[in-house]
Amino acid sequence: MTEYNNTPVALITGASKGLGFTLASFLAAQGYNLIINARDAHQLAETRDSLLSQGGTVRGISGDVADPTSRERLVETVRPFSRLDLLINNASTLGPLPMLALAAYPPKAMQRVFEVNTIAPLALVQELRPYLAAAGGLVVNISSDAATGGYEGWGGYGASKAALDLLSATLANELRDQNVGVVSVDPGDMRTDMHQDAFPGEDISDRPLPQVTLPFWAWLLGQKPLAVSGQRLQAQSELWQVAA
Repeated sequence: MTEYNNTPVALITGASKGLGFTLASFLAAQGYNLIINARDAHQLAETRDSLLSQGGTVRGISGDVADPTSRERLVETVRPFSRLDLLINNASTLGPLPMLALAAYPPKAMQRVFEVNTIAPLALVQELRPYLAAAGGLVVNISSDAATGGYEGWGGYGASKAALDLLSATLANELRDQNVGVVSVDPGDMRTDMHQDAFPGEDISDRPLPQVTLPFWAWLLGQKPLAVSGQRLQAQSELWQVAA
């Protein structure tokens, strides 16, 4: 038993800015113990300091989620809590910039996109499964409309997110008897650094800030994980739950 057993624990990858930071701030305000991850150690430290002002515990673990050593550090950080109520696989890469047509996509670049966007989330679920099961937790895999859109130039990123959607649906079936829920969430277009990278030189001020998704997250975290498990959800849609 540990002193943390009665407090929910969340791990968020890609948490230093954008949607990840918005989610971390929201969860800190809800009283979660947080484990946050990002590649940039300096930016992550600033994020951690900001979140600590809201109370609770915040542990910042810098590193690349595609690196097994970095993932092991995240697992080691979860271990003292003996539970993981929420795993948000938010860290992503767009791939080569400017974004490339599939006919010109270097295979090594495609491999890197899948390592970050698809394989790392799966590996984290595998490695953290005992702690998710102990809490009856929820896995949230951040997807994109590029997974279904077939947009020119988005093929590498979109393919990795389409694969993540299928992994999410399959894991939901496989982990249900272990009391672990799994969903994928398309957060919609947002005014973030990543979205700006996808549209260099363009004005994206018409896109909403990530805070626009907060009503959705408040709803989702109010649901029992198994009640929503297996669904692909849309955070900015009029209907969050999309009919199969």
